[in-house]
Amino acid sequence: MRTLITNIGELTTNTEAGVVRDAAVIIENERFAWVGSADDAPPDPAGYAEVDAEGRAVIPGFVDSHSHIVFGGDRATEFEARMAGEKYAAGGIRSTVAATRAATDDELRARLRGFIDEMRAQGTTTVEIKSGYGLDVETEKRLVRLAAEVTSEVTFLGAHVVPAEYAEDPDAYVDLVTGPMLDACAPHARWIDVFCETGAFTVAQSRRVLEAGVARGLAPRVHAGQLGPGDGVRMAVELGAASVDHGTYLSDDDVAALAASDTVLTLLPGVEFSTRQPYPDARRLIDAGVTVAIACDTNPGSSFTSSMPFCIAVAVRDMGMTPSEALWAATAGGAAALRRDDIGVIAPGARADLVLLDAPSHVHLSYRPGVPLVRAVWKDGVRV
Repeated sequence: MRTLITNIGELTTNTEAGVVRDAAVIIENERFAWVGSADDAPPDPAGYAEVDAEGRAVIPGFVDSHSHIVFGGDRATEFEARMAGEKYAAGGIRSTVAATRAATDDELRARLRGFIDEMRAQGTTTVEIKSGYGLDVETEKRLVRLAAEVTSEVTFLGAHVVPAEYAEDPDAYVDLVTGPMLDACAPHARWIDVFCETGAFTVAQSRRVLEAGVARGLAPRVHAGQLGPGDGVRMAVELGAASVDHGTYLSDDDVAALAASDTVLTLLPGVEFSTRQPYPDARRLIDAGVTVAIACDTNPGSSFTSSMPFCIAVAVRDMGMTPSEALWAATAGGAAALRRDDIGVIAPGARADLVLLDAPSHVHLSYRPGVPLVRAVWKDGVRV
């Protein structure tokens, strides 16, 4: 099947072509076959399935490279307490662990698919999903297996926090993560991640986890710099991590290390919004030459939003990004964080993931925060 989307007022390609006015795209099966001026669109003897964009803007589908959407329970009470002045701490994760362990596969699957539908309706066409709310061998295996039903971008995050039963012997828990848990989860995952932070895992423990994952064929990602400064960012760069996520607290040495590497710094605006922590300075990062992505970090504790348009608006308003930079970070930047070149762009040969906005320009994503501007979404060439 061939589809022609024409009369696009503003097409953001994230390629050397930049922004194309009065544009059109042709989709053939799951990929873009042609991109350019509407007047130059080649004819199709068999006849296209044609869509008239009526002058609206089209952007690549959002690439959400950081989420935790396989879980049970709810932490609204924790959020309410935080809004009343309590400080966020990583220990709250354990309450979600208890609820997740108690949930059935069908309960977890139904909720997961609900989040995928919610994300898709807001323009997200690719999502990475982490485990980390099981923290025992059987439940972590369940989480990565369920995540793999809806995405190829699955991350094993057994090293999220130390569960209560190992509170007195965290190194024994690292032994479990790098041994039986990794054995059970690696067949279902592409990535391995660790929360390298005070209250979670030390740099030495984090290194053990990542090196064990790499030895099993998983590629590394790292949570670091969320709750305070530390050495996690430089460790991640040294190990060739695809991304370091959070980065609220970064030293000049951290920024220099990131800028000299191909490790992406993934900003998570929903976290700072929901925890009242300081917002990272994206302007500092971009000006230093760091590759920056934006993701939602959808999770029940510190960022219970699945809206990439909302995160774009916050990044522009509070992190010093321009609307164009924020859109790039939420599309091509997310693709870079997943080491993908077939998504996050609108170009011949790329996967046909795109979003039709009910607006004349991508700037409206931050100009009109909270307004549902996603009119239509195509995923792998199919309107969803």
